[in-house]
Amino acid sequence: METRLTKNFDLKEFACNDKAKTDVPAKYICNASKVANNLQVLRDYLKKPIYINSAYRTPEYNRSVGGATKSQHLTANAADIRVDGMSSKQVYDTILTLISLGKMHNGGVGLYRTFVHYDCRNLPARWDLR
Repeated sequence: METRLTKNFDLKEFACNDKAKTDVPAKYICNASKVANNLQVLRDYLKKPIYINSAYRTPEYNRSVGGATKSQHLTANAADIRVDGMSSKQVYDTILTLISLGKMHNGGVGLYRTFVHYDCRNLPARWDLR
């Protein structure tokens, strides 16, 4: 079953990357939707597809990949993303620009070597783990 969250993002893209491809639990779909709506703003600005490497994670899968114990991924409130033809630093900087313009939610933004973490937590957080 396809469940469109935005023009370009489907709920299936937020499923866990575990072997079972565990769907986002119903109680967290509103979180996935908020993240998707913010990523749609980024996609529309860049005019390029955004690839979600990791979004929702079950507690077991989160542990297996070394995720933080209180990771935003556990509640489908985060996505690790990449954009073809752009460095993670360029994507990170674009998100910060859109946040400063009031177009994206000012949550967590983390810079990694091959992807950017974006989440809709209540308080701003920034980190660079390249």
